[in-house]
Amino acid sequence: MTKTALVVGASGIAGGALSAELAADGWSVLGLSRRPTGQTGVVPVVADLHDPVATHAALADVRPDAVFFTTWARQDSEAENIRVNAAMVRTVLDAVRPAASVSHVALVTGLKHYLGPFEAYGQGTLPQTPFRETQPRLDVDNFYYAQEDEVFAAAQRDGFRWSVHRPHTIIGKAVGNAMNMGTTLAAYASLCRETGRPFRFPGSAAQWNGLTDMTSASQLARHLIWAATTPAAADQAFNVVNGDVFRWSWMWGRIADWFGLAPAAFDGATLPLEVQMANDQDVWRRLAAREGLAEPELVRLASPWHTDADLGRPIEVVTDMGKSRSLGFTGYEQTDAAFFALFEQLRAERLIP
Repeated sequence: MTKTALVVGASGIAGGALSAELAADGWSVLGLSRRPTGQTGVVPVVADLHDPVATHAALADVRPDAVFFTTWARQDSEAENIRVNAAMVRTVLDAVRPAASVSHVALVTGLKHYLGPFEAYGQGTLPQTPFRETQPRLDVDNFYYAQEDEVFAAAQRDGFRWSVHRPHTIIGKAVGNAMNMGTTLAAYASLCRETGRPFRFPGSAAQWNGLTDMTSASQLARHLIWAATTPAAADQAFNVVNGDVFRWSWMWGRIADWFGLAPAAFDGATLPLEVQMANDQDVWRRLAAREGLAEPELVRLASPWHTDADLGRPIEVVTDMGKSRSLGFTGYEQTDAAFFALFEQLRAERLIP
């Protein structure tokens, strides 16, 4: 029988990729978002998760076998992040509870589980890398922990299986997304080529020289489906990355070459993208008008603050994925290839010149 998936946050990077992968695998896919995505093979469910009454109404006739949480809402403080994002998870799980159809719930969080929330990101005493799922929670408030606790409590109450997925920075396509390194770097490279500015690495020497890894949206999607359909993966938290490691001192040149740029020499000083791109909106509008681009608003493509947080970290960040491997997940994707595939998609859809 065809299984039904409810993808919460279907318009985002992770949710869009997951919806496509589920549909390709033969699932019936319901995509929950504030606006219909128009994605092929996805039935839109429109609701604002900040409104419990509207969300309950939108999900009243929904009977999903699996629920996948791939969204969050950024707030001005971690206390508000906890209140708002925990409530969104709780609202959805309360709304689907009467149907008693859910057998699996998956939650996408990330490496802030190990690095701490934005207010204390990469600070204090952090666990050793590679990060492993056996490492305990940090002794600090974190909305990821609050989201997990909502899932755990509902699973105990309602009897479904669960999985938690902790990707590193996700590479994928979405417009208007708050955490979007791939498209941010594509916009930055396009602006450097347009203005003749140097294509300069914005982050720290630790990131330039140290090893790191990333997660493509397609790799995350395959991992989510694997956990939802593999009995041995039930009630587990997993790291999920592409499977390769690299140094930005190598990757930066690869990205520069794709855009026909020469990478600027890195002098060891951090120069954030928020500074470099602060006055680029008008330049982007002119570029978009001349090239017939689909999105003239740079703010809907680039999220410099988030890319700066990742590339400015003072420590090397590598993620262990042995737990998934030991249970049978074999997915792998080269990170430079994931970047290039994204850039090609952005160009094909006229989001970059």
